[in-house]
Order: sequence, then C-alpha cells, then structure tokens
Amino acid sequence: MATRTLAATFVLLATLIAPCAVQAHAFIDHSNPAVGSTLPTAPKVVHIWFTQELEPAFSWIQVTNKSGAAVNDGSSFVDASNNQEMDIKLKPLPAGTYTVKWHALSVDTHTTHGEFTFQVQGS
Repeated sequence: MATRTLAATFVLLATLIAPCAVQAHAFIDHSNPAVGSTLPTAPKVVHIWFTQELEPAFSWIQVTNKSGAAVNDGSSFVDASNNQEMDIKLKPLPAGTYTVKWHALSVDTHTTHGEFTFQVQGS
C-alpha cells in the first residue's frame, strides 16, 4: 500500500512540476518568415516571438546564407514594446536558402537556442 501511495505522490508532483519547468524557458512561439517557409520575395527583417520575455543583452539572432556568410544588416534586438519579440534586419537577399540561428536568455535566466531555415524564390 505504501508503494502505491508513494507512486501516486510522485505522479502528482511530476504533473504539477512539469508544466512549470517547461514554461521556465523561452522557446519560439512563431516567426516571420515562418520556420521552413518558402517566400516569393526576400524579407527585410526576421521577427521571432518567444514564449517568455527575453533579456536583451544576452539574446541574439544571426542569419547566414548557404556558404555561412552573415546576411543580417546590423545586430539583432529585442523589441522595446514587446520583450518577447526579437528582430534582425537583413541585407537584400538573392534567391536561396537561409539559416536563422538564435540564442535566448529568458528573464528567469534560462537559456535556449536553435536554428531554422527559410527559402527565398526570388528578390
């Protein structure tokens, strides 16, 4: 009986704690251009919205072409009116595939990072 009670207690605690742990990190909510999208023309800015507010000094985006050369026009920045949005301006892009790498430090000090691609059909 004690084993069942202990197991039930563990399951209950895991159920209560797991959602808090998942919410303690800033993950991508959505982006523009969208992850894996193909665009008819090149975007001028990459926007990424996260699930938590970001610490601007320690969060960044880098956009590169297929050769690994940076195609962003300046540094990324967290939107002053929405600390869950990070943006980066782009140079004019020819047709091709581009990789967006990101690193986010949420205001609760947890870091996440990742990357995605988008494709431009023509400029």
